Amino acid sequence: MRPSFFRTLLAGLLLALAALPTLAAAAACPRIVSQSPYITHALVWMGLADCIVGVSRYDTLDRPQTGGVIDPDKAMIDRLQPQLMITSDWTKPEIWQAAAPKGAVALRVGGFRGMADVEAMLREIGHAAGVADIDARVDRYAADWRAAAARVGGKGRRVLLLSACTGAPHSFGRGTTLYELFNAAGFDVVADHDSIRNFRVDGPAAELPDWLDARHPDLIFALKNHRDEACNTTIVRPGIAIVPLDGAHFIHPGPDLLIGLQELRAAMQP
Repeated sequence: MRPSFFRTLLAGLLLALAALPTLAAAAACPRIVSQSPYITHALVWMGLADCIVGVSRYDTLDRPQTGGVIDPDKAMIDRLQPQLMITSDWTKPEIWQAAAPKGAVALRVGGFRGMADVEAMLREIGHAAGVADIDARVDRYAADWRAAAARVGGKGRRVLLLSACTGAPHSFGRGTTLYELFNAAGFDVVADHDSIRNFRVDGPAAELPDWLDARHPDLIFALKNHRDEACNTTIVRPGIAIVPLDGAHFIHPGPDLLIGLQELRAAMQP
């Protein structure tokens, strides 16, 4: 055989070997569409930020937008050609499946129905995305949030959890992740309802003032977007302290809750 043949063969082998890391990286990093910010946060925590090719309109990550939870943008999702697309279980399964390009895995996850639901959500996302050590990661997360909650020192204080202290806030009740988290932190969450309840605050039909007068919690935790915003005066009650918390650390079930528990502990210090 001529030397030129061997040179051509060697060059081809070298090119193939050079391509192996790229192919391996592609296999380890599927193209992912995240249809909710809390899912994006979970993916970043797993080290998969570079795998995300599209996000919902609610997200702050700089990626092409793929619509909302209720109305995913099928045309944009088709253009992005994801291998894995993940939304919350608030999206109807038939709508999410219809938005999926051929061959894409269309996953729906929870996270808002208790801390076990949060842990299950992280495992589901990790397994679907091929994160090899996801079970060990979630086991550490489970131990970490329990330890962080135990350090808060709620001391049995009766508390109301509100999404805000302006506008039309909603209360987090039984069966929600935050209800369970704050009880684990030693508080007694006084909500008398399941899931979430929207309160009317202003006007003749206002419900929250009477509700507070009847139950008189020790504290109101308000998950505010802006720490310096003034609370609605109808929520202010003598003897009931209002403690503002950064909503960004609590509204996304998953790793952000560890930051929220640190903030909560600091807020309880004398």
